[in-house]
Amino acid sequence: MALKPAMTLDRVLSRFGIASRTTAREFIREGRLKVNGKVERNPERWVWPERDRIELDGKRLRPAERIYLLLYKPKGVITSHGDPDGRKTIYDLLGESGRWVAPVGRLDKDTSGLLLLTNDTAFGHAVMSPESQVEKTYMAKINGLMSDDTIAMLARGVDMKRGDRARPKSVRRLEDRGKYTWLEIVLTEGKNREVRRMIEAVGFKVLKLVRTRIGPLTLEGLEVGKWRPLTRREIAALSRRLL
Repeated sequence: MALKPAMTLDRVLSRFGIASRTTAREFIREGRLKVNGKVERNPERWVWPERDRIELDGKRLRPAERIYLLLYKPKGVITSHGDPDGRKTIYDLLGESGRWVAPVGRLDKDTSGLLLLTNDTAFGHAVMSPESQVEKTYMAKINGLMSDDTIAMLARGVDMKRGDRARPKSVRRLEDRGKYTWLEIVLTEGKNREVRRMIEAVGFKVLKLVRTRIGPLTLEGLEVGKWRPLTRREIAALSRRLL
């Protein structure tokens, strides 16, 4: 990717695939960055990547190799770099391999399933963009037996408590098991806790939620808590769906 002659220091880290701009600002304010041998704590400092010597933790920054990882996030694990309450995060599962990658979207603590992570910020933004229409598929266990009319209402779209509207691509019944209904819900947007909020909007509650697919990527072959790199074929297949 061609770089502009000059850009802010936080943007350099993002463009190089080192960290998101938010994380980059944290690194800079912590005093971990040097520009031409001097500690720089201002994320808005303008630099010339081709001319200035920029170091993070004593190592000169260069454009990073693109990394794309797929994680089967367990329930109870936080999608965050750290947690003030000491709860386990996805980075505890990734170890050193997760040092420079950021999640593409989030799964809340009580949701398990597929999580894509990368240091390719442009790729990540494109996957999450509603314009790209990348499908995210969820299996949801509902507290009760949901009628066909209610499922049809969900599929048409419902207004949620915060004033926004859920517009799923599809909603269908997988099965009724005992007192519960299992649904498959396909979204192309990335609104916060959208599945849970849309189910609450029709008077039910999600008891279990698993993301099973992101575009062509699935959980097949992945154990809970494990991760793997994407294959070139998978990267190409997902890239073809992006704007």
